[in-house]
Amino acid sequence: MTVRRVVPNIRSEVVQESQEFYGLLGFEEVMNHGWIVTLASPSNPAAQISLMSSDRTAPVTPDMSVEVDNVDAAYEVMRASGAEIVHPLQDEEWGVRRFFVRDPNGRVVNVLSHR
Repeated sequence: MTVRRVVPNIRSEVVQESQEFYGLLGFEEVMNHGWIVTLASPSNPAAQISLMSSDRTAPVTPDMSVEVDNVDAAYEVMRASGAEIVHPLQDEEWGVRRFFVRDPNGRVVNVLSHR
């Protein structure tokens, strides 16, 4: 299994203001689904942050997202380890397959692959 990218997710009640703030640091919008906006550095597109009002299909807002090349393998590894699965493995309408798992610090990690 290979990690492709890691993105911090910032829960925000003021997404537009947050987007403007991070824009001052050079981030630009690269994705906007209404409930989540992802910003990236134009000079280093892998440097990203996401702003979320809430998660559209999950009961909690994840603290970070980890994109892997094989989310099904990641899911099996996490289940076998006994880690707490917070949101089950599922396909989402916006083109990702994902699940949420809680890390030892209590943080919720969105583990995903693009389909």
